[in-house]
This record gives sequence, C-alpha cells and structure tokens, in this order.
Amino acid sequence: MTSAATSSAPTTGLTRVLDQPTLLPQGTVALCANYTSVTADLGRGVDALLAAGVPLTSLLTPEHGYWGAAQAGESDGEGTDAATGLPVLDSYLLEGAELEALLLRSQAEQIVVDLQDIGTRFYTYMWTLYDVMCAAVRTGQRVVVLDRPNPLGRSGAGPGLDAECASFVGRVSIPLRHGLTLGELARWFAAEHVPAATGSSPELVVIEAEWDGSASQDTATWVMPSPNMPTLDCAALYPATGLIEGTTLSEGRGTTKPFELIGAPWTDQRLAAALREHELPGMTVREAVFRPTFAKWAGETVHGVQFHVRDAAAIDPAQTIHTVLSTVRDLYPDQELWRHRGPGIDGESRPPFADLLWGSSALRHGIDSGASVEQILAASPPAPRVPADVLHYPGHHGDGHG
Repeated sequence: MTSAATSSAPTTGLTRVLDQPTLLPQGTVALCANYTSVTADLGRGVDALLAAGVPLTSLLTPEHGYWGAAQAGESDGEGTDAATGLPVLDSYLLEGAELEALLLRSQAEQIVVDLQDIGTRFYTYMWTLYDVMCAAVRTGQRVVVLDRPNPLGRSGAGPGLDAECASFVGRVSIPLRHGLTLGELARWFAAEHVPAATGSSPELVVIEAEWDGSASQDTATWVMPSPNMPTLDCAALYPATGLIEGTTLSEGRGTTKPFELIGAPWTDQRLAAALREHELPGMTVREAVFRPTFAKWAGETVHGVQFHVRDAAAIDPAQTIHTVLSTVRDLYPDQELWRHRGPGIDGESRPPFADLLWGSSALRHGIDSGASVEQILAASPPAPRVPADVLHYPGHHGDGHG
C-alpha cells in the first residue's frame, strides 16, 4: 500500500461483465452500489452497465448514500439518479420485512451488488450484502456479486464475534481483519449464515475478479469508499484504529486524516513519547495537534498523535489497539475511556460500542484490568476458520489472532 504495485492490475467483476455480458444471468437488475462501482477508467458502473444493455430497474444504496456525501450513520434517502433517471432506493438501516419490501419495490429479478469493501469486520458494506441476501431468500430474488479485490490483501487477524454483540457492525462471526473479498464473504454467508438465519439457501452468483491476492493497489484508481476512508493508509490502519470509535478519544473524524490521528483534549505530549517507545510494527508515531470540525471533541484542540504507515502488511490490529489503549489508561487513569453507547444504538441494555466493534467485552475488560494482549485474545471469541470452499483467490492465510 505504501509502495508501488508490482503485479498486474486486477480485473474486477464489473469489468469482466462489461467485456462479456453473458456472464451476468438473464433478468432485470437492481444494482446495489455506490460511487465505488467504477470501471477501469473510473467511469460510473451504472452508466457502463446500461450502455452494455443490462436491464437496470433501480439503484439500491448503502450507508453514506450513492455519492458518499452522507457521514457515518447516515444516508441520503431516496430519489432519482440524475444521469439515468433510475429510482434510488435507500437500504440503510433496513432489514427483515422492511428490506424485503424495498427489494420487491425494485421490480428486479436479481440484486447485483458492486461495492468496494476494505477488509474489516465493522465496515458496514458487507452487512448490507448479508442483509440483502437474507431478504432475497424470502423475496425469491437472485443475488449476484461483482467482486473486487480486498485492499488489505489476504491476511486474517483479530478475534471473532460473540452472538450477543451482533449488530450492523458485525452480524455474524468472522475475523476482525478477514482477508476476504465480498464475493468470498457472500459464499460463506450463503453456505452457513443465511440458511441459519432464514432456514433457506439464497440463489447466489459471484462474478470473480482476476486478482493475485496482493495488498498493493494503484492509488490512481483508488476510490475512497466512504467520507472517512480517504486513503489506502487509512484503510490499513482501520482494523486497529477503527476501534477507537468505542472510546472517548477522537479517531480523527472531522480532520483530513481520520483513523490516522487520535487523541483527546486531555491527552498531551506524553502520549506520543510513550507510543514511540513501543515501536509499533508497520508504523511510525508522530506527535500531532489537531482540532476536529465535527464528531468527538469538535472545535476543541487535541494534543494527540498521528500514525504514519510504513509497512501495511506488518500492522497487527490487536497489538496496536492494546498498546494504544493500555498506554492511555496508564497515562490518564482518571479519565473516562469508554463510550457506553454508539451511533445508532438504542437502549442502555445494548453492549458498549467498543464491545460491538471488538466482538466481545474482552478488550474493554482487559484494558481496564491491565491484561496483556495475549490474555485479551485468549478471552475473546476465537476467529472462525474460513471454509476452504469459499476461497477463490491465492494467498489467503490466517483465521484470526494473527
């Protein structure tokens, strides 16, 4: 990610369909996508599919809306795509009967999903896919995934998920950094999780990408998949620093370096000095001062740190977040560290947001008790082994706790 790609550029499932339209099963199509559905020359996928003669009936959009203008926990609602006249149907926060009704409103025989995932369990596009697959079982519609590479490559790391921590940032247990593509996840969901949830297997087709499993990606064609995921370095850090969302620390939302900057008004220069002593793998820590324009600590001056990615493949999410949070706990023991409710989570009975992100209470309890990262992982749900028959691309290794 921080070095130039050494292998040939991947060919996405979308490009393969455009080159050979017969790969797509016959029937009308609702395209579940956003602006990351792009052709090799960065044209809009929806326009290219229409030009190729694909009978599109509508656009289904996930969190952030079609254009990614909406912030986390928001969408742009329904409307009409100005360029094509297609109705835009907002799927965000819909599940069960409400999502089934939306799929039926699409008037399509199949739902074609083309979204850029970033390889981390608590990123929501894979759960839009999962919810669509569950709803499509009941509506009798086929689901087709146009696959794209995982920008983090093929290495799995981190824990699994306890059932009581299931939410829209983790419906079912998969590794925190999963090393899979949406197409492979769809096969896993279809084989195990959707039948368990619905009693039936979905009709699924995956149009594979042509990809060698490399984490390298051409930054010239990287389209940020959401407003706070602007760069590949940000995506590389996200399995670790995304967990900061469950704390009272700023994760850098409201700055130009989300998930690269962290801190709070009550942190100071000691934080950077202490983290630098740990020499976190894959990154260098720099003392930084910033003022978020929105989200946590908006308008307040934060004396925190910035993480500079040196080797994305060397980043260990569990070790990184343990080092950061245990250092913060040691330096600032009188400060409240944990957010007890997350965005969009209703009711005090729900687990704290940190638990939903990590997949259990083990991280939160472990940091509070001074446990080592090894002890926290041992107390966490183990990451499930990825079934071999869902794997398509070379190089996948690790099934968590990496």
